[in-house]
Amino acid sequence: MSHPIVDPTYVLGVDIGGSGMKAAIVDPVAGQMITDRFRIPTPQPATPEAMASVFADLVAHFAWTGPIGCTFPGVVRQKAVIETAANLDPSWVGVDAAELFGTANTPVTMINDADAAGVAEMRVGAGRGRDGVVFMLTIGTGFGTAIFHGGRLLPNVELGHIEIDGVDAEGHATSRAKKAEGLSMSEWAVRLERYIGKLEDLVSPDGFIIGGGISKDFDEFAPLLATRAELLPAQLRNHAGIVGAAMAAVTEAPPRPHL
Repeated sequence: MSHPIVDPTYVLGVDIGGSGMKAAIVDPVAGQMITDRFRIPTPQPATPEAMASVFADLVAHFAWTGPIGCTFPGVVRQKAVIETAANLDPSWVGVDAAELFGTANTPVTMINDADAAGVAEMRVGAGRGRDGVVFMLTIGTGFGTAIFHGGRLLPNVELGHIEIDGVDAEGHATSRAKKAEGLSMSEWAVRLERYIGKLEDLVSPDGFIIGGGISKDFDEFAPLLATRAELLPAQLRNHAGIVGAAMAAVTEAPPRPHL
């Protein structure tokens, strides 16, 4: 399915997750998607070669030529090189993802997934106009974490795997753990509150923005959580990664005209 887009300021945003790879065409200035999101399940095993094929399918779906912003669920060094890939295949470590995914007609800018979501929320969402320390927490297959101070991002903060009572938090309190163990919302909220409390002890943020797929249920689980900092639902919900990736492509690399 093609989407003929003529505005050269638009960017294709791609959000890579442990369970799905999603994309949409984004107006990065307005901070909004201008097409519906298109999703393909993340291949298993999630190797670079297999995911590059899915990435190409996403690009082809939109008949896209031009700049692309792409998130990655791990540490991204030098704006392209993957350093960690906890929820994907370990063969990702050391891969230049921008080089793997990009072409001359579709240059790619990479950014950590939680960083991207946070960028979008701080510019046009729940964090807009907020000073102090704001913590972006995305909850899905894993935990994505990002910290902003005075609106400025501290890149590649990975606090999803901190140990709580000797247990990896990501394996204990994510949406994946909730589903795998058949936990009720109240049972899961006890675990999530313990994790957020640990983050508060480490960082002392003024507020948390909660994103990821489960953010759609924010009104159900937020009242079950006792936290010192204010909890805010991500206004862009699960689209924040796509929008933030597109914003990063404009910020980190000069936009290129469509060829």
